[in-house]
Amino acid sequence: MIKILRYTEYIYLAVAAISIYKIATLWSVNPKDTYIFIFFAVVSVAMFVFRRRYRKRFEQRKKDNQQ
Repeated sequence: MIKILRYTEYIYLAVAAISIYKIATLWSVNPKDTYIFIFFAVVSVAMFVFRRRYRKRFEQRKKDNQQ
């Protein structure tokens, strides 16, 4: 279960990277279209940080309970 959670963290980073790429390519054409991608990038990075912190806290709690 924990291994699956590790991989889902990186899916959020992939979404952020794709969004940043789209921002860079669309900004010169039509900046109004990039606002949704800016939102996706910010939310994806925030979710990555949140999920990573939550997983590490869960692993530490599980480790402490086993001792």
